[in-house]
Amino acid sequence: MIFNKKPFITKKLDFSKPFIVINFKTYKESTGLNATKLAQIAEKVQEQTGLNIIVCVQAIDLKDVASSVKIPVYAQHSDYSEIGKSTGNIIPEHLLNINVRGSLLNHSEKRIVIKDIEGSVIKLKELDMISIVCVKDYAEAKKVSGFKLIKPTFIAVEPPELIGGEVSVSQGKPEIIRKAVKMCGNVPVLVGAGIKDNNDLKIALRDGAKGVLLSSHYVLARDPEKFLIELLKDVK
Repeated sequence: MIFNKKPFITKKLDFSKPFIVINFKTYKESTGLNATKLAQIAEKVQEQTGLNIIVCVQAIDLKDVASSVKIPVYAQHSDYSEIGKSTGNIIPEHLLNINVRGSLLNHSEKRIVIKDIEGSVIKLKELDMISIVCVKDYAEAKKVSGFKLIKPTFIAVEPPELIGGEVSVSQGKPEIIRKAVKMCGNVPVLVGAGIKDNNDLKIALRDGAKGVLLSSHYVLARDPEKFLIELLKDVK
């Protein structure tokens, strides 16, 4: 099989602007046709705002979603495995061949060991793909930002106790953002856990984060388009 690094046209990332990374997880509201619909809504808002909006889709929906929108579509997980005898694994080369340009790694709901995180970061970099490594605390952030060969594109700091809750990291523990940004050095930081409104996003950006990682407040919103527009209001 020939792997095409650019099989379709995908909007380029603009690192001068904030990043909004939306994890669809495995909700029924973000599965199948619903996944495509949510991605298309995100694309519409991206066109209005000009900000970087990325959607992370479960494996069964990646191909359909990535062929339906031009905003970047990433996997929720990929494996540090070779093509061939690796049953059940998600292979980065195959992701690239369906226009998936990056992957979350080590999400709190899909943890992997540190050596596999580093191997996956290297593999994704070799393929010119984006890596977003999730970490739960400062110790993990320090290990990941200290990778010797290749550093991840982003480190996403998500305190597990706040994920899916009503108290965001921005409101409940803003000091985490400032310390993580300082600790990660030149690796851009995203913050997640409970991000739900415009104020949460602005606090994260004010304290040095490059953007946010969110999920249920978009996926389960009664009006996802309205939610996303309000989240991004006056953000540049």
